[in-house]
Amino acid sequence: MTARILDGKALADRVRDEISPRAAALKAQGVEPCLAVILVGGNPASAVYVRNKVAACEKAGIRSLKFDFPAEVAPDEVLARIAALNADPSVHGILVQLPLPPQFDEQAVLEAIALEKDVDGFHAENVGLLSQGRECFIPCTPHGVMKMFESEGVPLQGAEAVVIGRSNIVGKPMAMLLTNAGATVTVCHSKTRDLAFHTRRADIVVAAVGKPRFVTGDMIKPGAVVIDVGINRIESGPEAGKLCGDVDFDSVSQVASLVTPVPGGVGPMTITMLLENTLESAERVARAKGQR
Repeated sequence: MTARILDGKALADRVRDEISPRAAALKAQGVEPCLAVILVGGNPASAVYVRNKVAACEKAGIRSLKFDFPAEVAPDEVLARIAALNADPSVHGILVQLPLPPQFDEQAVLEAIALEKDVDGFHAENVGLLSQGRECFIPCTPHGVMKMFESEGVPLQGAEAVVIGRSNIVGKPMAMLLTNAGATVTVCHSKTRDLAFHTRRADIVVAAVGKPRFVTGDMIKPGAVVIDVGINRIESGPEAGKLCGDVDFDSVSQVASLVTPVPGGVGPMTITMLLENTLESAERVARAKGQR
């Protein structure tokens, strides 16, 4: 069996084609969707992510505001900026790029963002709503994965799903979304005994562990759907500098029925769902204005 490749870039382009006219319709109603992005420090990867998010906003017709702070900034200064953005009715989404320097309490910063502007879906209250299957902003990467399942008609109800990784950003919300969709979910992590025992019985495997080519073909059930959330840069050897995922694409693609590549898989969908969440926030404001 040779897996079909799930092209996240193509799906992201289709979703963004739907976002642009929605943004234009909001502007016609006097509401211009706006995302504010806060970057602290000079982390090169974070700077690239922010640049990509700002560019995506511009293409979709969403206004973006970018606030840069030096790595040594006092947390109170960043919190004051968040408070000002919370109070600004023209701003519909606020994103603080992670990771933050060591002087910050990341969770305190994330929870300083107004719930209705938490388009990253990291606020504890949004996480609680997600766990209950209620309306909320869904973290962008798991949201993108669910869009991929939907686009391919992957049956989730009753499926055996394994999520490798238990981060607050991907693993935990991914497991909650799959559970809410009716899958039977196992969350595996660094303390899991015999990981392959779990993955070999899974209809769906989502890898978000941060280890290059960690999931291999002999760990996958024939015909399974494999989603690779990881993005790693190989540091040495003949492939030094090359990007790869958490999944060994060559061996897994010989066993799975559907697999995402790296790059070009989940990554483009993450930014697309950020745009979607920002647009949804602006649409809620427009609906509220219309009801007054």
